[in-house]
Amino acid sequence: QVQLVESGGGLVEAGGSMRLSCAASGPTYYSGTMGWFRQAPGKEREFVAAINWSGGSMYGTDSVKGRFTISRDNAKNTVYLQMNGLKPEDIAVYYCAGASRMYRTPAMYEYWGQGTQVTVSS
Repeated sequence: QVQLVESGGGLVEAGGSMRLSCAASGPTYYSGTMGWFRQAPGKEREFVAAINWSGGSMYGTDSVKGRFTISRDNAKNTVYLQMNGLKPEDIAVYYCAGASRMYRTPAMYEYWGQGTQVTVSS
């Protein structure tokens, strides 16, 4: 069983930066894909980015491309989401997830963290 724990959320001013972390525990090394999703109030969960063991990555909505960067430290079983140029529309609960391969669909992810709130003040 894999457990995922996010950290790093909070409040930031528009235009600021924030880095989210997600640590996986259970196996010594979690070799699956790790991804980030977000869910704003009243909206569906949205794919943000995913990264595989080899460092291959893909991003979701065009609105985060060029601003968000996903990375991974396999030795620490940790995935990061560096968010720059944050906007009020980035406000959401951000979830870390684990899957066997890179998918954009939440239902394909087997493991989920509890989520961390990101709030951007305008």
